[in-house]
Amino acid sequence: MTAGRDLEQKRRLVRQSLEWLIEMGADELIGELPVDLLAPREQKPAPPLRAAAAPFNEPRASLPRAASSEGVISDAAGLAAACASLEEISGALQRFDACPLQRTATNLVFCDGHPKARVMFIGEAPGREEDEQGKPFVGRSGQLLDRMLSAIGLSRHAEDPATSAFISNVIYWRPPGNRKPTEAETLMCMPFVLRTIELMAPEFIVCLGATPAQRLLGMTEGILKARGAWRNFRGTPVLPTLHPAYLLRQPAQKRLAWRDFLSLKRRLMA
Repeated sequence: MTAGRDLEQKRRLVRQSLEWLIEMGADELIGELPVDLLAPREQKPAPPLRAAAAPFNEPRASLPRAASSEGVISDAAGLAAACASLEEISGALQRFDACPLQRTATNLVFCDGHPKARVMFIGEAPGREEDEQGKPFVGRSGQLLDRMLSAIGLSRHAEDPATSAFISNVIYWRPPGNRKPTEAETLMCMPFVLRTIELMAPEFIVCLGATPAQRLLGMTEGILKARGAWRNFRGTPVLPTLHPAYLLRQPAQKRLAWRDFLSLKRRLMA
């Protein structure tokens, strides 16, 4: 019996490890050729600096340079300001090729839900499944978010704006390997985020995780300290809370997120 329990425990740990790797963006676990990690590695001399620098010159020239990032951000602001609807924002993002993330992503991931919803939920960036489907929060964290919304009477699929939800992100293309978006990538997308808020004019905004809360509210404290306290963004009440992906890694913190969602429900019923 003890051996059986040990085997089941090992299997459970393996499943949990695989689920964590998928959530972190690991798309494959094997390469095309086998690698003997125990074999002694061949020590190759480091190439001269001049020879090493040359191959990087050409591809780097095609990427936005730090010196021109202000111009790219200014262009993004101009494109966003000219949009008069969410459809126009989506079209502008499709044409906005200055963000390097667009080159590695499969799909633009702009929004989902009712455009006239009372509540706008903003996350950080798409993951693997979101990138594949072109919609935000459709993976495991999105399924958890849907259950959280349902618990307070909301749904992204509802036709009634009073019970619907609008969902988007700060970043509209998946960062490779689900890495954290860079400062420049975030600033390139922020004009479109702000224009979306202006056009939607939601009654409430919920920031899912630290990144949207820091960008909208200028927060410096961590999300665990900031969550649950209503703030204000240009006259709109904003509630920072924990990201569903974090809740999947730390299930014990779901009680804190539940308190935040109950706080939102009370606001909606007031």
